[in-house]
Parts: sequence; C-alpha cells; structure tokens
Amino acid sequence: MKPFNPIYTPRAQAAEALRTQGYALLSPQDVAALAGVPRDSLDALAPSWNELSPDQYLKDGGRYRRRRHSCFVQQGARLTQTAHRAHWQPLEYNALHGGMHRLFEPVMPATVAQPAWPALITAIGQLCSAARDVSAPWYVEAHQFRIDTADGIGRPTPEGAHRDGVDFVAVILVARDQVKGGETRVFEADGPNGKRFTMTEPWTLLLLDDATVIHESTPIQPLHVYGHRDTLVLTWRAGAFQGEEKPL
Repeated sequence: MKPFNPIYTPRAQAAEALRTQGYALLSPQDVAALAGVPRDSLDALAPSWNELSPDQYLKDGGRYRRRRHSCFVQQGARLTQTAHRAHWQPLEYNALHGGMHRLFEPVMPATVAQPAWPALITAIGQLCSAARDVSAPWYVEAHQFRIDTADGIGRPTPEGAHRDGVDFVAVILVARDQVKGGETRVFEADGPNGKRFTMTEPWTLLLLDDATVIHESTPIQPLHVYGHRDTLVLTWRAGAFQGEEKPL
C-alpha cells in the first residue's frame, strides 16, 4: 500500500493548529528553524540512537524496542536536567505498561550536551506555552526509541491508540531505514475525525495536544532482512511529573 504523504502545518500557524485541531505537523526545515539551529546540528544527535539499551519491560514478550529516558524541567528557554527517575504512567493511559515504575538507562551526557538538544526541546516547549497561553514550568520527559524488525515485526505503540496523560506530546522522526509500515494515526479523542500519514523524512515533528487527540503508529516490517525506525518522543506536563505530587 502506498503511504499517505504528510501535509505540513506552516510554522507560523503551529500554535493555532494545536488550539483548533489538536495537532501540528512540521517539516524538517521548519523544525530546524524553530529550534534556531542548522539541520546539521540536528543530524549530529542521530548517532546516539545506535547506543540505546534493550527495553526490559515489554509485556508482549517482544525484543523489538530499545530506548533511553531522561527528565528535565523547562522554564522559558532554560532546560535543567533532573536526577534520574523512573518513567510512570497510570493504567488509565497505558493499559499495557501502566502502573509500573520503569527505570530505563538515561540519555547519554554527550547527547544532552549537544547544542541542538536543549534548543530543540525548549523551542517546542515554548510553542506549547504559546498554544496554551501558560508560562509555568514544564516537566519534560525525553524518550529515545529504536523499533527494529529483528523478530520480523516491530511495534512503535504496542499499547495501541492512546493518550499519554500529559499536556503535550511531540513525536519526532530521527531515522527510518529499510522498513515499511509505521503509519502515524491521529484521532479526535471525542469525535469521529482522524488523520493518517507516514513520516519518512528525518526531523519531521508531530506535536499533539494530549487532551484532545489520541495517537498511534502502526507496526513496521523489514523491506529486506532487517530495518529500524528511530524517534524522539518528548512530553510536557504542567505541575509535576506523572506519579509525583505537585511541588509546593
């Protein structure tokens, strides 16, 4: 089946698109411009996806996912990394892996130290603030994912169509190598409408208002013997990280 091509949101209209339709889809060129860095700086992050650790928590018994995870607090354009902590979601938002404290290997210091890392995260966070008209600190979780086809099929979202229990979610394609499938689907949380498209170009950005839409990515299969799909998934939540009381 021929993949559905993405229809990009103009960068100047991204905040309005988040408010009115619950998502914005930015081209790689606009993502680099949004972050204020050259495309080469974004590309310099990509090799760190070769250093991800196996996900030991997959309840479906799969071996197709590698990841790293770290947490940050964003105040305006300032990004501060927190002490390493487990990732937690309630069952309400993740029926497969919710209720578990999953402690993954952290994002490597050399990755966090690259100029494109804070530039990208804070720029998207400021876009979230513009869409929601808030200036409070954001509690940010960063997930590096590699989904591979070593066992014949890889599942980017084994929990199915879902929300994440945060305010905003960004799904950024970092690499796509020798795979088919991996179609992205976005649906209204309380309505009949939905969109489907396949992100194929590195640094394409899907930004979601988690309260108004649900999302999923379909399984991937190899074009030949082996392939993989790399993404950076970022979440912004006001008040506190999930599983923590709001700070005083």
